[in-house]
Amino acid sequence: MFTGLIREMPTVAQLENNFLTLKSSYQPKIGDSIAINGACLTVVKTGKNIFTVELSPETQNLIAVENLKGKVHMEPAMQLHDRLEGHIVQGHIDTTGEITKITPLANATDFHIKLPKDYIKYIIPKGSIAIDGISLTVNEVFEESFRLTIIPHTLKNTLFSKYKTGTKVNIETDMFARYLYHMFHKEKKISWDMVDSIMASY
Repeated sequence: MFTGLIREMPTVAQLENNFLTLKSSYQPKIGDSIAINGACLTVVKTGKNIFTVELSPETQNLIAVENLKGKVHMEPAMQLHDRLEGHIVQGHIDTTGEITKITPLANATDFHIKLPKDYIKYIIPKGSIAIDGISLTVNEVFEESFRLTIIPHTLKNTLFSKYKTGTKVNIETDMFARYLYHMFHKEKKISWDMVDSIMASY
């Protein structure tokens, strides 16, 4: 589990086959889960100020691999005593989206992101979403896209400052929206006992 708050932006040292090596001041342990651009990966090798994670074929097919260069977003898995300051993020990328419009405002910047139409049903106005691992709030939802408003602090301290029209980003929709859609789409008639039973199975 993650919170969607970026703790560091390490530098990619190498991406070879299914191994991604990063230079970082954070020192994980072998076997740790760590989110890179929002994708939950497993640490398989460590060294001084450097560590390597492994990307499965499934992960490589889902994420924007072309962004695994230069700086990336990183968040270690949350611990039980941590504060939940963003929202519950699983590190399971649903799909990639494409930035189609960037509009500077007086004290913020609007980003419009297009994604496959099948995933729009999981995106809710004023709901949560993770973009490249960042916990954000959806402002507006359209037929095949949605709008985010990024404040100056987030713009300055994340890769959003580097994003341009056409940039691909990793998207993880809100897990509660996915669960509720699955429950109500599957069951035409549903009771609170059924809700309790389904939620207990996750």
